[in-house]
Amino acid sequence: MSGNASFVYSDALLNYHFHSDHPFNQKRVQMTKELLEAAHQLDQTDIIPPRKATEQELALFHDPQFIEAVKQASNGELSETTAAKYGLGTEDTPIFENMHEASSLLVGGTLTAVDAVLEKRSTHSLHLGGGLHHGFKQKASGFCIYNDGAVAIKYIRQHYNLKVLYVDTDAHHGDGVQWAFYDDPNVCTFSIHETGRYLFPGTGNVNERGIKAGHGYSFNIPIDAFTQDESFLHVYESAFREITAFFQPDIIITQNGADAHFHDPLTHLSASMQIYERIPQLAHELAHTYCEGRWVALGGGGYDIWRVVPRAWAQVWNVMRYGVPKSGSLPLSWLKKWQKSAPVTLPRTWQDQSDTLPNIPRKADIQEKNDKMLQVALKYTKGRTKT
Repeated sequence: MSGNASFVYSDALLNYHFHSDHPFNQKRVQMTKELLEAAHQLDQTDIIPPRKATEQELALFHDPQFIEAVKQASNGELSETTAAKYGLGTEDTPIFENMHEASSLLVGGTLTAVDAVLEKRSTHSLHLGGGLHHGFKQKASGFCIYNDGAVAIKYIRQHYNLKVLYVDTDAHHGDGVQWAFYDDPNVCTFSIHETGRYLFPGTGNVNERGIKAGHGYSFNIPIDAFTQDESFLHVYESAFREITAFFQPDIIITQNGADAHFHDPLTHLSASMQIYERIPQLAHELAHTYCEGRWVALGGGGYDIWRVVPRAWAQVWNVMRYGVPKSGSLPLSWLKKWQKSAPVTLPRTWQDQSDTLPNIPRKADIQEKNDKMLQVALKYTKGRTKT
């Protein structure tokens, strides 16, 4: 079953733009949309425009003083000292004009997707402009100003009183969302990511389990650098199935960072496009099994915007809308348009060619480490039933 799906998009999402040399480039959202349109996978009737989140909605998670600081920074009125206190004006998260408005639209886009699903106008909804999972209550971090996922989950809890399973497959740990609900038994977070020994933000250890009433509802599987498809998918699928059966969610929110690919310049994982077919397929299946199909998917990381992100994110929509990933050749019209701008040769097919995949000598050792991490992460679900 594919289910009715909606695609949240506006060209205004591209206004979330730090500077031309910054690795976070929302052009990838536009490229994905145009790829889907060129492949005849996305119709105008599928698209719904995002709205801006109100300050009251942002304050469901963020401190009002932080929101005010972002507004002042947007207008050039924030001192360097105060900016630093709130994680603004750093190399990762520099200040740009109208950043409050641009960030509020990203959050509002995720709220638009949530309402589309929970008001039963769509069974699934995709907002690729969202997934900014590093934002904290009082601080910007890791390219993320406001945390749309955390705001959206607070919004769901307040307005719909549903149990939320948040699944994060970004190569970086979903720290901001995890800590936001670390003591909440009605929100379960699951992050599979590259180990923090080598990668920002350095958190997401397997023993980060939650506190107080939320103990046992935070799951982390830090996988080893150079992990490839087979190990990634074994860990992801085994954990996702068991966690969902344990928690019995009412809605699933997935953060679909596309930075675990071997081409990504900021991470050390070695996956191929194969994982970006299976990741949404499993989310789709489990949403229909446990949540009457209720599934909101977000974007996230992904820093090879030419060869990786459009193909990976388009497959989320292909599965969400049609039930299956796309295969074969990419549309020639899309390739011709974007190759003019690309500094690399664009792939010509949806899947990676076998001769491009890296050879990892430590593959067996990496798989063994990841399997042990999986066993540790899931030992707390054994014999437990969420009520």
